Amino acid sequence: MLEAVVQTYIETAEPAGSQTIARRFGLGLSPATIRNTMSELEEKGYLFHPHTSAGRIPTDRAYRVYVNQIMRMAPPSHEAQHTLRAEVVGSRNAVEEIMRRAAQVLGVLTQELGVAVAPALDEMVLERLELVPVSSERLLLVFNLRSGVVRTIFVEIPSRIGEGAVAEVARILNERLDGLTLQEIRGSITERLRDAGGPVNGRELLNIFIAEREGLFDLSDEQNAVVLGSAQMLADQPEFASNSRMRELLRLTEGRDLLKEALASRRRVGLSVTIGGENPDTRLSDFTLVTSSYEVGDLKGVIGVMGPTRMPYDKIIGLVEHTSRLVEGLLE
Repeated sequence: MLEAVVQTYIETAEPAGSQTIARRFGLGLSPATIRNTMSELEEKGYLFHPHTSAGRIPTDRAYRVYVNQIMRMAPPSHEAQHTLRAEVVGSRNAVEEIMRRAAQVLGVLTQELGVAVAPALDEMVLERLELVPVSSERLLLVFNLRSGVVRTIFVEIPSRIGEGAVAEVARILNERLDGLTLQEIRGSITERLRDAGGPVNGRELLNIFIAEREGLFDLSDEQNAVVLGSAQMLADQPEFASNSRMRELLRLTEGRDLLKEALASRRRVGLSVTIGGENPDTRLSDFTLVTSSYEVGDLKGVIGVMGPTRMPYDKIIGLVEHTSRLVEGLLE
């Protein structure tokens, strides 16, 4: 009976009444028996009456039982799998582009809001550093990280350093730091550069890298960056027909800090389904987050969807897990 109510509400977005259940599912029970059973489920906290409606709506508790014990997973169709691969595999293989495309197409296929968390840069391996003079007092430091990730930061220098000295410092940095994560670099750069030679003013520049290692090699401001698909998919759902609910959705998607916090902890948990009031922050109490972590070497992140608690969990969970494995394959 609980399965029938949950499926009816997911498909119709209308409270499920006894007559509807009897007609749709052929349970061999009279509407009166169905009504009594639904009343029992309501007393146990699995269903509730919206306003004065005769029908009933599943609670978060009902969705949890449905996900854990009742539903049968629906693997993605061949068409959905083809669409995912065709859209995600673009001309660029940079990790940011892969995550952006994955979040967009997952949102379209599920009709929810596609969400993704880019890999933690602190755990990414340095492949090459570049130092580019931009003025007499400033250098551009270019991080080339594994899997095509590139970041830049300015380095302030006290006086002009010749191009030859800059090139020599870049060579030393690459020789001593290549193959390390940014976290490892911060913890060991002093020791690694202690006996480095080079020209006199080059030594001065190396000392700057040692003294300012915590700032120069810390890209944590960009860690857990949230990538979102189109919010239009959610906006078209009946749960967001009212202006107040729409404003709430826009605050979540425009601010992103709340989603960043909610998703960051899911990097190492595999599949995660958090329903309504199970979310730690009450601002997400009307939403379900379905995510799956991906991990390839030093790259760790999250891909999934956010939507109202009324969602086709059987189909969405399969799509999210498939997308996560597809992302892992593309990043290998």
